[in-house]
Order: sequence, then C-alpha cells, then structure tokens
Amino acid sequence: MLDWSGKRVILTGGAGFLGRVVKDKLLARGVAESSICIPRRRLTDLTSEMEVARLYRDAFKPHKADVVIHLAAEVGGIGANRANPGRYFFANMAMALHLIEQARLDNLHLRGGKFIQVGTICAYPKFTPVPFREEELWNGYPEETNAPYGVAKKAAWQMLDAYRLQYGFKSSYVLPVNLYGPHDNFDLNSSHVIPALIRKCVEAQRAGAKEIVCWGTGSASREFLYVDDAAEGIVRAAEAMDDPDPINLGAGFEITIKNLVELIVKLTGFKGGIAWDATKPDGQPRRCLSTEKAARLLNWKAQVNFEEGLKRTIEWYRANT
Repeated sequence: MLDWSGKRVILTGGAGFLGRVVKDKLLARGVAESSICIPRRRLTDLTSEMEVARLYRDAFKPHKADVVIHLAAEVGGIGANRANPGRYFFANMAMALHLIEQARLDNLHLRGGKFIQVGTICAYPKFTPVPFREEELWNGYPEETNAPYGVAKKAAWQMLDAYRLQYGFKSSYVLPVNLYGPHDNFDLNSSHVIPALIRKCVEAQRAGAKEIVCWGTGSASREFLYVDDAAEGIVRAAEAMDDPDPINLGAGFEITIKNLVELIVKLTGFKGGIAWDATKPDGQPRRCLSTEKAARLLNWKAQVNFEEGLKRTIEWYRANT
C-alpha cells in the first residue's frame, strides 16, 4: 500500500468536478496542500509537449513529483461528442501521450513513482454483454458517438502497459461509470445526462413550463456512480496497484433513461409532462459494470445510495443557480 506521507502529487483536472473530491481524499490521507500541484487550463496546455515538460520541471522545483493522477479530459454528452469527435480524440490522446512520456523522461518510474490514468466506459464495445467485464474491452468497436473519446482513453491504457513492459513504469488504470454529484457540469451543450436533466427540470419548474424535452426514446440504460465513491476508488487504485490492469468503478445497477427522467422529475417536484425527441440518438444501448475486480483488488464498493446522491445533487444545483 502506498504511504502518502511526504508524497508530492500532480493532479490534473484537480479543480474540476471529480478532481476537487480526489484532492479532499488526498488531504485526508495526509498529503500536504502544498504538495498537490493542480495545473490550470488557462496556464498550462496539457496537449502541448513543451508545456507538460515544463509542468514536470517546475511543479515542485527543485523537488520532483512522486505520483501523477491524470483526471483531466475533454468530453461531453452525446451532442457534444457528435459535434467534436476530432477535438475530443486529439485532446485526450495528446494529454495522456505527453503526460506519460514526460513522466518517463522525468524518471518518475526510477524514483518509485506511479502514474494513475482515469479511463472511460466509452472504451467498451457497443454491444458488450452486461455486466461489462474488463476482459471484454477489445471485443468490438465502441458506440459510434463515443468512439473517438473512448479509443483515445483506451490507447492511454495500452501506452501504460507498454511502458510497464519496457521501462518498469508503475501505473494504475480505472474505468469509472457515468459520474454525478455536486459541482458537476450543468451546461446543456456539454453536460452528461443527470446534470442536464436536473437543470431542465429545475428551470422548467421555475418558469412554469408545461413539459421538458428529452433526447432519444428513453429505452437505453445507464449506471451512475456518485462522485465521492469514484474519488475513493481512484485513490485506492493509486495505493494498491502497480500495473495498469483495467479496473471498473461502478455502482452495480442500471436504470433506463425513461425511469431516470421520471425519478428526477419526482425529486425536483416538476409537475409538467415529458416529451421524447426520437430523432436524437440513444447512445450505447446498455451500460452496467461488473465491479468484482475492484472489490477484490481495491477492497472498494460504492457507498452512496442513488436516490440520496440525486437529492444531494439537486440541492446543490438549486443552491448555486
């Protein structure tokens, strides 16, 4: 198990939705605030080789980072993925490529350091048998609207495995299911399904609207993981794993989008109707993960009840808009 005392951590995406919770977990484990470097997008372009090299050089100068946790990503919901396939492939591939290679050049592995890569279930094949098991990752092509993002994230896993074989590079690789919780992205142009639905319902309720419009048919199913549970899984992977054997992080259930919408309508108190725009895509037909490996290797299991997590997220959105 990794001892965090005295460790210096580069935490990409550390100011974001998931990153702020991962940071809290690190602080609770004894990492000093001054020993966590969070590169901000406006100051450090992680898609640039030169800027990533500068990050490693200057983050704790004259000292070096001991752990790199790479959370930063460019991604959105189905609409954003369809509109930005090139950008999402490039940005996610470039960030992982440079962060991993520059960590090697910075001798992270020779100092006993470790690199933690957060992947995505968008990397799974479109028709993966449910529940998704890690050994299925290469058994088909991803769902088309997610494929550029998913393939880029999966390539990072392969890069880490290749670096393990050639250089003895220590790393871990986790695949969280769809996340939700306070501080999520509620921008309707780029958000995922839960924050988008919460915003639609709350705004429709405030405006006295008669209905909300939802994409697709509602028949697809999804699994959702509360952000605090995901952060705990990521930190445990950093503590326990030295190789990038993929590990799912999920809540162990699935819900159809139709039932999800009805639940959020109930929890927000919206009294209007629900209209479905079947001209819009449903995305991957089903998503539900096997989490047996996480339980076995990380001693990890999701703790937050789904309805309770939704209530906390709705309360946060109402209080901050």
